[in-house]
Amino acid sequence: MKHFLLLIILVSTFAVAQTRQINNIEIFGAKKTKVEFLKKIINSKENKTLDSLVLKRDIVRLIRLPSIARATFKVVHAHQNYYDISITIEENFTIIPELSIWEVANNQTAIKIGLNEFNLFGRNINIGGFYQFNGFHSYGFKYSAPQLFSNKLGLSITHQNQKSEEPVRFNNSTASYLYNDVSTEVLGLYELNFKNNIRFGINYLKEKYTQLSGDITSFFPQEVNANKLLFKSVYTYDNLRYDYQYLDGFKSVFYGQFITSLSSSQKDFLVAWNNFLYYKRIGTKGNWANRVRFGLSSNRRSPFVPFVSDNNINLRGVGILVDRASGTLVWNTEYRHTLYDKNWFAIQSNVFLDAGFWRASGSSFNQFLAIDNLQVHTGLGVRFIHKKIYNAILRIDYGVGVTPNSPKGFVFGLGQYF
Repeated sequence: MKHFLLLIILVSTFAVAQTRQINNIEIFGAKKTKVEFLKKIINSKENKTLDSLVLKRDIVRLIRLPSIARATFKVVHAHQNYYDISITIEENFTIIPELSIWEVANNQTAIKIGLNEFNLFGRNINIGGFYQFNGFHSYGFKYSAPQLFSNKLGLSITHQNQKSEEPVRFNNSTASYLYNDVSTEVLGLYELNFKNNIRFGINYLKEKYTQLSGDITSFFPQEVNANKLLFKSVYTYDNLRYDYQYLDGFKSVFYGQFITSLSSSQKDFLVAWNNFLYYKRIGTKGNWANRVRFGLSSNRRSPFVPFVSDNNINLRGVGILVDRASGTLVWNTEYRHTLYDKNWFAIQSNVFLDAGFWRASGSSFNQFLAIDNLQVHTGLGVRFIHKKIYNAILRIDYGVGVTPNSPKGFVFGLGQYF
């Protein structure tokens, strides 16, 4: 028995001795980002087992950070069964100004200015704010620290006071409202594992609709006020691979919201939608991108339902807040091709197709996919990309309606459409 135990000990010791161990990890290229922060969030650790799969995932994890544009690694033998790891990163510039100008109702020109820092204190903390004027004054602030408490647990806080003029359509009639949303949101951020993470929390909001024009009826009241609590959860599965402007793989994001009114005048409300995203590299310069969004909400007859048909959300060229619905099914697909790519700058062209169904509030589910509810837009676009500034993509698209009586027009924005 003693000999048997001794044999087990010797075999175990030999096996451990043959296991590759990490001797040292060095990170090069970090200028603003703290090296200790980067070492904190990766799973490869000094004096632990060297696992090539874990190391490759760590590289992808680093590239997902707003502060890092690219990351590579090398493994070098140190002594015996110990190895040194060197990781080289290219940092993004992360202090990003924001400027948007567009046209809203009554030929009013809207402007939005803001400033965001995505790498505060070198720890990939995002802090920022904006001011917007579209005939009314709006502002907002946000703070997000995904690794605040540990490499898996973080916090996000947002406060905003937004105002906009919104057309509301119901029973073939239209009214125009001033919509004012004052909200404060607190979310916990938790990484389940490399591919899965969740956000969960609460939002206290005050909503106010004040009619600007249209008939005052039971469906179009002169004013609606509501104080609400919104319980929010977001589940993300991310298996994307990143290479500057190129993406490859699959990602799914589920949003669930339960809204309860703090007064008895309004009923509780459920909203849920999922974004399915699929990207495929084609050759060395091509990228096929797809997004399918499916969403449903409580289906009450009301002009104030959550899903909209809008230029900046789902159909390029359709207009601003064209319609509202209690259900949505939209497919966006586009082929992106790099025309120019040198050092820090790239230009992409794209051809796209946007198609969607909407369910009018109170209508049956069978009417959801009725051909009369289908809207299709197609068009061309261009992207001007600064590869060393986080999300610095100027987007210009021109969309034309394919379905009868559909509008057309330009859509401008920052970042890829999806």
